Amino acid sequence: MTRPNVLFLCNANSARSLMGEALLRHLAGERFAAFSAGSQPDQPHELALAALHKQGIDTTTLASKPLEEFTGEHFETVIVLCDKAHQACRDWPGSHDEYLYWDIRDPRQIDRPDAYEQALQEIRRRLTLWLELKAQDTSTR
Repeated sequence: MTRPNVLFLCNANSARSLMGEALLRHLAGERFAAFSAGSQPDQPHELALAALHKQGIDTTTLASKPLEEFTGEHFETVIVLCDKAHQACRDWPGSHDEYLYWDIRDPRQIDRPDAYEQALQEIRRRLTLWLELKAQDTSTR
């Protein structure tokens, strides 16, 4: 049985979307295949990686990738984590069954030392709920 593909999108693919990708792998194990990309990719942000490390989440395979790398791919779920990516992805030629828009505030724009950890916790809360819903969907089939 193939695992459902989940794609996390953000503008730079340097923090929030990478956190989503790593966190889904951490929380769901082999249940999903997690990916991330950006409409204007940058390098992984060191504070985002540090926040993940602090939670014991593996970051060894994380890399910023352009959204175009996934053109033509099918994803069960696409989770957009910022308004810029939400705007840029409207015409993306990939396909998906479920599209979620979680506007997580950009930690680079927050002048607090724990901004990245706060963003990670918000993504964790939403992913945990989403995983619970997915488990319920599976058990009612």
